[in-house]
Amino acid sequence: MGQSTYSPEFKLQVVLEALQSDGTDAEVARAYDIHPVTLSGWKTKLKENGSKAFGSGDELKEKKEKIANLERMLGRKEVEIAMLKNFLARADHD
Repeated sequence: MGQSTYSPEFKLQVVLEALQSDGTDAEVARAYDIHPVTLSGWKTKLKENGSKAFGSGDELKEKKEKIANLERMLGRKEVEIAMLKNFLARADHD
């Protein structure tokens, strides 16, 4: 069985829920389908490294830039599709 990779956001969400929950770490881990030892490691990492525990600011900035670039590309493709549909509609009327 391979090792799963979880996003920094997911790790933080699970750790925060474990810290705020009245339930045990095992219950929280089960709810998110992760091993309790994994959750324990994430909690330790957060306590030791604070806000940098699950990814650097540079990593987040790079991901945000990539998302913005992909959104721009998507917008251009939507315009291209609309133009092609328009051209096809005109061609059908001719």
